[in-house]
Amino acid sequence: MSDQTIQEEHTLQPPVPHPTDEAAVTAAVEAALAAIESASDLAQLKEARLAHTGEKSPLSLANRQIGSLDKSEKAVAGKLVGAARGRVNKALAARTVVLEEEEAARILVEETVDVTAAPRRRRAGARHPLSVLQDRVSDIFVGMGWEIAEGPEVESEWFNFDALNFKPDHPAREMQDTFFIEPADAHLVLRTHTSPVQVRSMLEREVPVYVLCPGRTFRTDELDATHTPVFHQFEGLAVDKNLTMADLRGTLEHFARQMFGEEAKIRLRPAYFPFTEPSAELDLWHPTFKGGARWIEWGGCGMVNPNVLRAAGIDPEVYSGFAFGMGIERTLMFRNDVPDMHDMIEGDIRFSQHFGMEI
Repeated sequence: MSDQTIQEEHTLQPPVPHPTDEAAVTAAVEAALAAIESASDLAQLKEARLAHTGEKSPLSLANRQIGSLDKSEKAVAGKLVGAARGRVNKALAARTVVLEEEEAARILVEETVDVTAAPRRRRAGARHPLSVLQDRVSDIFVGMGWEIAEGPEVESEWFNFDALNFKPDHPAREMQDTFFIEPADAHLVLRTHTSPVQVRSMLEREVPVYVLCPGRTFRTDELDATHTPVFHQFEGLAVDKNLTMADLRGTLEHFARQMFGEEAKIRLRPAYFPFTEPSAELDLWHPTFKGGARWIEWGGCGMVNPNVLRAAGIDPEVYSGFAFGMGIERTLMFRNDVPDMHDMIEGDIRFSQHFGMEI
């Protein structure tokens, strides 16, 4: 590679603005708006979206820095970066409408149908890869003797928060994170995780309980390359006598090898979740990751908090339990090298057919 090529690639990497530097944040916004406006088709717009709203974009990286700022700076930085990201997302949405209309008009001209021609047989549709992956995960746990449990997507606050040891002032209860159902005094939400199904399973089943809870969940995230307000999770719960972290680790190691091959392995890092104690972040050693084997953050896990067991009428002096949860979209992204969340939700049959799962 020539020095000139290296220099050109280096200049293509925009600097990461400090979240309190208004001039730098504005420059990042202007660069994003220019890239969006110059996109002449949806493919170019997708590249601009990944570059300026993706996980490694300047504004996303600046947003991550806010958590490390002093308390006095966080509000200013949050307002500045939040407004900047809002401008970029608004421009993306507007440009998408324009380019979609242009593409639709072009298709009308280029793909005019000759109604006198002989019909072509249509190929069968393809199952969505998220559904395929969810079934694959379920099959693994059914093979281990677990049950599959489901629950409502419109859920009571008690099941979604209180029974899971979320305190009344926990940030996850705020409207910035949760979709609340009107009227407010009904205390209903669109479930933010599938953990309420775990509580229902403990209330409905006799101990011991071994259930996997896959399903759709909802949070007030903006749609970008790595986030979506509607996404899927699978969570596992085991409650029995004498369960320990060793049982949790053994279960997750077996699951990882079934999903990613015999060379896959896991590690647990201390963390905090209201519904487990002790808690851990789960990392996966992905042996076939594109670009080389590496550790990837996969989900959360831990031993079920005694308060959660008590809420379900189970004596924590007699029984213990472990729980874990991962995102299906995230698992699909690093398992199958899918870089953009939009590909999963836009409904393009060509994306599903790429996985070779026709019906």
